[in-house]
Amino acid sequence: MEKTEDNSSCCAGSGSQGNVAGDAFFLKSALGVARATPDVSAALQARLCPIPGGIFEMGTRKSTFAADMDSPRRKVKLTAFALSPHATTNADYAVFVAATGYRTVAEVEGWSFVFHLLLPDPSAHPISPPGLPWWRRVDGANWSAPEGPGSSIAGRENHPAVHIAWYDALAYCTWAGLSLPTEAQWERAARGGGTRRKFPWGNEMTPGGQHAMNTFQGDFPARNSGADGYIGTAPVDAFRPNAFGMFNMTGNVWEWVQDRFGPLPPASRLPALDPSGAADGYARTQRGGSYLCHASYCDRFFVHSRTRNDPDSSTGNCGFRVATPHA
Repeated sequence: MEKTEDNSSCCAGSGSQGNVAGDAFFLKSALGVARATPDVSAALQARLCPIPGGIFEMGTRKSTFAADMDSPRRKVKLTAFALSPHATTNADYAVFVAATGYRTVAEVEGWSFVFHLLLPDPSAHPISPPGLPWWRRVDGANWSAPEGPGSSIAGRENHPAVHIAWYDALAYCTWAGLSLPTEAQWERAARGGGTRRKFPWGNEMTPGGQHAMNTFQGDFPARNSGADGYIGTAPVDAFRPNAFGMFNMTGNVWEWVQDRFGPLPPASRLPALDPSGAADGYARTQRGGSYLCHASYCDRFFVHSRTRNDPDSSTGNCGFRVATPHA
């Protein structure tokens, strides 16, 4: 049954930092970072995996959430490209910050949203967005202190960088000489060459009874059993990659893409060639779901799943991966 309510905030974050007037500042900061040297940029690009071009079906037969606009299926044609096999890690982001001195949206604003079960004392952080008590505003939370002051990324160097706003992902790409993938590129890579699959590996959520991605098990949002091995983020190379060598295209963290949020490319006799999303609009698109997606409320852990968020939104389950530079 199609769900008409918008549950995007359950696991995709809780909207803007509330600083729309500062967007020009954040965009200028992101585009103004120092560029990496050619050898560093070349080394970063060499880490990407080739994704073959061709025609594939994007979207799903019928949306679970009407507001997601991820149906019906339509054929899209892409030129070959390359994509990171995994989300950008804490170690990667630390190198970028050390090289540029860049400060993320969360650092500039002084806070970000953290999921309540990851806090030692949620009652110490009573501010939540309306109707979303599982998200807590934590002063001092950012990519290098994911749960706020006293926390760190030590031991999580190979986990995805989180508390990353779209502008922060753009800044990394500006430095690296890379790009965020388009939404169509992201989905092509996620599907791994398969057709009409729900997941990167097939149609069973737990193939052979084994967990294949990092999502929420238990009773959302009160209890996470961690049956898949993780309560928060997992290492970026956890679980098996798909046929294109892509890790964690579903679950773990929502991933920003380049596109503004809007309808998918129109279905037509001739497939859309290298579509790049809506021509205008404020919200940006995120793909893949996260460690907070749960079948009872926000089951957006499929290869076609999409949501939207403001480009200055920063939460503890949002990251990104990079692609070859756009022409």
